[in-house]
Amino acid sequence: MLLHRRRFLAHIGSSAVMAAVPRFAGAYASNLGQPDPARDPLRPEYHLLPPHNWMNDPNGPIWWKGKYHLFYQLNPHAAVWGDMHWGHAVSTDMVRWRHQPIALSPTPGGHDSEGCFSGSAVVANGVPTIIYTGVQNAPPPLVTLHDGSDKLRETQLLATALDDDLILWKKLEKPVIPSPPANMVVTGFRDPCLWREGDTWYLGVGSGERGKGGCVLLYRSTDLRRWDYLHKLAEGIPNGKQAANPCDSGEMWECPDFFQINKTYCLLYSTENKVIWTTGDYDAGTHIYTPRRSGVLDHGAYYAPKSFLAPDERRILWGWIRETRPEAEFASAGWSGVMSLPRALTVGEQGQLEIRPAAEVANLRGTAEKAKVQAKTPFRRKLSDLRQELRVPIDLSMGAITVRLLTNGTEVWHLVVNVKGNSIRTADVSFPLPSPIPMPGLRIFIDNSVIEAFIGGREVITSRSYSLAPDETEIEVSIAGNGRIEVDLCPLQATSKDRLAT
Repeated sequence: MLLHRRRFLAHIGSSAVMAAVPRFAGAYASNLGQPDPARDPLRPEYHLLPPHNWMNDPNGPIWWKGKYHLFYQLNPHAAVWGDMHWGHAVSTDMVRWRHQPIALSPTPGGHDSEGCFSGSAVVANGVPTIIYTGVQNAPPPLVTLHDGSDKLRETQLLATALDDDLILWKKLEKPVIPSPPANMVVTGFRDPCLWREGDTWYLGVGSGERGKGGCVLLYRSTDLRRWDYLHKLAEGIPNGKQAANPCDSGEMWECPDFFQINKTYCLLYSTENKVIWTTGDYDAGTHIYTPRRSGVLDHGAYYAPKSFLAPDERRILWGWIRETRPEAEFASAGWSGVMSLPRALTVGEQGQLEIRPAAEVANLRGTAEKAKVQAKTPFRRKLSDLRQELRVPIDLSMGAITVRLLTNGTEVWHLVVNVKGNSIRTADVSFPLPSPIPMPGLRIFIDNSVIEAFIGGREVITSRSYSLAPDETEIEVSIAGNGRIEVDLCPLQATSKDRLAT
């Protein structure tokens, strides 16, 4: 759970996702130098983010008493990583959120005195319960977090809700898992994920070993409080890479998420600056997971996702959309980080993970404009606001589809789906078109500086562009080759009146 918490700041300048030169950085700071996020035109208007300061990982999504609760990593004091708390928001539809008081804060002198890191939430015996990673300063022999700044020990802690609004939480004083397995020198020990099999609870912890690769450590319990270590649920293989931070080399897997969709098991984990999905087989007798297929969950500025099972049995996923501008700019803006739109996960017939925006996102749609596009006749519209959804079908008869965003005539973002060339490209990121050619086509969501592009229900790329501006930015759709398509451009509603989502 640490890549892009401290080391994130050092990686910003080399992100693979294009970040155009910001036009508005600091434009709405007051005379006293205090930023005003409510008036910042770069700030998203229908994505979830805290009113101020730093956000990263989604934590512990849960349905309770008719409401969705989503927690997240929050620094309540500054727009940079540090002093991790659990922020909290509540919703009835997963798109319109209300902020709640902070759920978890570091306990002075406690096992989480240096931060409440990521974790999971479940309902156990009728009580919402969180298991999360706490960190505290420790002498070298006890350190578990090895990223080049080795001072912290990670333990797994438990807290239970004291009220139905999930405002008040009671922490157990001692860790429920105080240390990694004996005789194992780990590269990290954090971000527990929880599931139940019959009357027994299982828990996976992100970890790894130098020279061996990342892994997920598997534990078992009957009461969430006493845990027995079993073995590695899954593990990687050495890849020859070396780095001070094992997350950069693949020797540490962060934010594991293990779940079942129908009869197929899925494991997600974050490493090497990306999120990997796998699908495969899980032996309920030996408790070993064997991946059969894998891929990249999102090819852009996306990390550390977390899922949960909705009341209607859909598997819903959220992820952290990172900043790609320099630290000085987001620090001075007074906010950093955005939660992705909720994504519904399914598994295809060949075991491939499929990803689409959750159906609830359509509740934000206004009146759509439909237009025909054919070769040599592109569709182009000036955007009076930057809350838009574009839908473009994929036609097998065409050579390629290109979507561009231009500000004052200069291209600031593009996406090319090359049907004949079997590739998808944006900026310096390129990857194959899913096979067989998917039917849903393209769905591109623009929210000021955030762009989420879903391709064929199989591939996603999340981008940041800090050069979009209302009435100065145009969207263009063009096709090459034969055929004609109809595009759909639809404005989306803001979820609050002042960009603060309160």
